[in-house]
Amino acid sequence: MNLKTTAPQEAAPERASGEKSTSLQFSGGLGTMIFKIVALAVLDATAVFAIFLAVAKDAVLIASIIGVITLLINVIYLKRGWLPAKYLAPGAVFLLIFQVFVIGYTGYIAFTNYGSGHNSDQDDAIMSLLQTNQQRVPDSASYPVTVLDGADGLALLVQREGQQLVGDSDDPLAPIDPAALGKYTQLNFADLLGRQQEVTSLAVPMSEDPTQGTLRTSDGRTAYQYTSTLVYDKGADTMTDSITGTVYSDTGVGAYTAPDGEQLMPGWSINVGFDNFTRAITDSSIRSSLISVTVWTFVFAFLSVATTFFLGLFLAIVFNDLRMKGRKIYRVISILPYAFPAFLGGLVWAGMLNKDFGFVNQVLFNGASIPWLTDPWLAKFSVLWVNLWLGFPYMFLVCTGALQSIPEELSEAAKIDGAKPFQIFRLIKMPLLLVSVAPLLISSFAFNFNNFNIIYMLTEGGPRLADGAMNVGSTDILISMVYKVAFVGSQRDYGLASAFSIIIFLIVSLIAVISFKQTKALEELN
Repeated sequence: MNLKTTAPQEAAPERASGEKSTSLQFSGGLGTMIFKIVALAVLDATAVFAIFLAVAKDAVLIASIIGVITLLINVIYLKRGWLPAKYLAPGAVFLLIFQVFVIGYTGYIAFTNYGSGHNSDQDDAIMSLLQTNQQRVPDSASYPVTVLDGADGLALLVQREGQQLVGDSDDPLAPIDPAALGKYTQLNFADLLGRQQEVTSLAVPMSEDPTQGTLRTSDGRTAYQYTSTLVYDKGADTMTDSITGTVYSDTGVGAYTAPDGEQLMPGWSINVGFDNFTRAITDSSIRSSLISVTVWTFVFAFLSVATTFFLGLFLAIVFNDLRMKGRKIYRVISILPYAFPAFLGGLVWAGMLNKDFGFVNQVLFNGASIPWLTDPWLAKFSVLWVNLWLGFPYMFLVCTGALQSIPEELSEAAKIDGAKPFQIFRLIKMPLLLVSVAPLLISSFAFNFNNFNIIYMLTEGGPRLADGAMNVGSTDILISMVYKVAFVGSQRDYGLASAFSIIIFLIVSLIAVISFKQTKALEELN
């Protein structure tokens, strides 16, 4: 009887515990499901927006890729199981966005003429040509206008044929509901004077047809019609200068070109195949600069790795000796440059090495006028010196850790066999050290091959090469040359810069593959 009465009583707590556990699991599962649905909804909404933008830009391939990736992510996270894929998917997506896409897009730009004057499509180029080559129409009717300030900038309010029309630099004149004028602010006389340059440069299209020209005002009160001196023939796809009669046609170079070779700018971006790569090799003005910069890049990367490694190794050996007092203090002092930001270190050293008032000339050399940064050879020495100061702490830390990981029993056994300290280091410690350090030396070479910070912050690539047609200097490496081609000067050639980037990528990849194959021989020592 007791058994019958106690058994249910003992089972009750277990049942309650099971119900509580089930409730917690259900609660956690419901919360996870809600979070998953919300996250996927945000992802899908973003993807749909990106697809619409891509389709609007006629980038159907990119839109398709976005759609496939989004669909795959939804399947992965909504389907039961596939646990490895759920963990790998975020990393794979970030890899595609920040690595594969960037490399792929750079490769795409390398096969185009994208750059100054060629940074849009043909329709935008036509519109720009018609708007930038305008003159006031003789005996043009005057239009009373009011200058308005809106969310998109300045606009003109025009009274024409009993209608109120509003337009700005992007949108042509169109009727507007008087109630909608509340979103604009009318410029008074003082505002017109203060923003005179904006007012006079404002050109509002008369209609969707660009041949009808624009309205412009010089005083903010009266506007006149301006039309282009260029006449576009859509059927023949030509531009005709109404003043000179010169006919410019599309010859396949991304710009309307006259029979004598004169081009109308801006043009538009087109695919040029391997022209950028061919130009980098065959154009003498580019080739000479490219060869000079490439040679210096290899020299700079090799000497940077060699000097920082041997100095770091020397200090690691010295500070690893137990007989040396104050080793911890010396180690802390030695790694201080490593804690200093590289770009800031370059700026500080640029001031210290200044020819006229730098600390080095004024204090260490008693006021001498040594052109550390303006003489080609001294500038190269200065770059190597500053990079040594910034880079040896890293090699010091790496070599210290590698030396301390080598068992002391090996050195003791070699001493018993009669080996001298230098023989122990050369035949035992150094090979074992290279096993762990060699991959880091390869990565350090790749880093210094693209060490933009130290070059640009210290010398900006200068002094400029006297015989170079391109804007490159004696201390420019390939990556800084690419930066100058793409972003410095009035003529920016993104296509050529992207071609250089692909060349750098291939060179570094080839060096890395060869180097890692060579380091496999060292692994046999383990």
